[in-house]
Amino acid sequence: MKEKICIIGLGYVGLPLSYSFSKKGFQVVGYDKSKKRIEELKKSYDKNGEFSKKELINNKGLIFSNNIQDIENSNVYIVTVPTPVKKNKIPNLNPLLKATKTVAECLRINDIVIYESTVFPGCTEEDCIPVLEKMSGLKFKDDFKVGYSPERINPGDKVNTLSSIIKVSSGCDKESAEEIAKTYELVVSAGVHRASSIKVAEAAKIIENTQRDVNIALINELSMIFNKMNINTYEVLEAAGTKWNFLKFQPGLVGGHCIGVDPYYLTHKAKGLGYHAQIINSGRAVNDSMGAYVGRTVAKKIIAAGTPMKESRVLVMGATFKEDVSDIRNSKVVDVINELKSFSCNVEVIDPHADSNELMHEYGFELVEKPTSKYHAIVVAVNHQDYKIMNEADYQSLLSDNGLLVDLKGIYRNKINNLNYWTL
Repeated sequence: MKEKICIIGLGYVGLPLSYSFSKKGFQVVGYDKSKKRIEELKKSYDKNGEFSKKELINNKGLIFSNNIQDIENSNVYIVTVPTPVKKNKIPNLNPLLKATKTVAECLRINDIVIYESTVFPGCTEEDCIPVLEKMSGLKFKDDFKVGYSPERINPGDKVNTLSSIIKVSSGCDKESAEEIAKTYELVVSAGVHRASSIKVAEAAKIIENTQRDVNIALINELSMIFNKMNINTYEVLEAAGTKWNFLKFQPGLVGGHCIGVDPYYLTHKAKGLGYHAQIINSGRAVNDSMGAYVGRTVAKKIIAAGTPMKESRVLVMGATFKEDVSDIRNSKVVDVINELKSFSCNVEVIDPHADSNELMHEYGFELVEKPTSKYHAIVVAVNHQDYKIMNEADYQSLLSDNGLLVDLKGIYRNKINNLNYWTL
């Protein structure tokens, strides 16, 4: 067991990991290139809402820094930076490789480097390790060891946490694999699954999200078909779900920095090997089109109700990529908004968790402080807890006569009696 751990990247993955290891007696340095993030954490403020001020204040074994000198004496480096895609859906390894260079500057003999960032199989050994060797002057396996243990954090989930989700781990040889697994076992009470190799661990992570993506794509496509038949998709799923082996997925927008991104890493690797991943690419195409489909459907329903598009007012509730988090990365709600605007709809957006300045910077629109009235349609795009407690009367007060309530997550099913109501 090593004594000093450095976590590179302090987002939804890195901060819980840093906190957990420090609580087990490790000396932990949480490193992040963002000066703003470090300043906030030093003031015991976590913008993601995963930790309270009290939890961070009372943690004396954890320090936060963006100064490379503070991490130079670490024995274990765990890389948890994002792995996004570029506009053309090609993997963007820049954050990962920059973090790797940072580690390489500090690497010493007998150190261990563990990657948690989601990548395609082979990335750790083919892309990262050569950088570690070149910049450090050390030799892989002889001087330092490397492992891979994919993150399984579910942002905003207070039940399925780091300690309660089985951890997959691997190492470059038997010795490092066992040492890495035993280190994680100290903070993961659910246990550790020892993968046979780094590539197996990488592949296991990438297919977790790819499987979900493909299954949701199937349900989204079924939803579009059933909509043309005037059949309620949720009622169909309820009926089919009575069979013991039916997989229970629901339609919806698929965004964020995991499910909406990770499959592209696998298809990119497959393409490089001369194979076109038909099912995975088809699933991505369906899910990437859902926001525009929703926006287009809402616009058509407003037109059918007799409201000219330029006079229409639509309220979109929720802008984050999922419920009860502040993260707006790859939010597919943006596609809904942009499609509505392409029809000349006047769109207002609210969200109790999102930051209006971040939305303006990333997507070119701001939040309104509170709803005004009256709207021709309200789109409940994210099932925040704040919205789950609302009822039909709340929406009636905001909608015009014959106004439409669009419930993308189906949270008001069987609860709406008098309003025009549509869900996927």
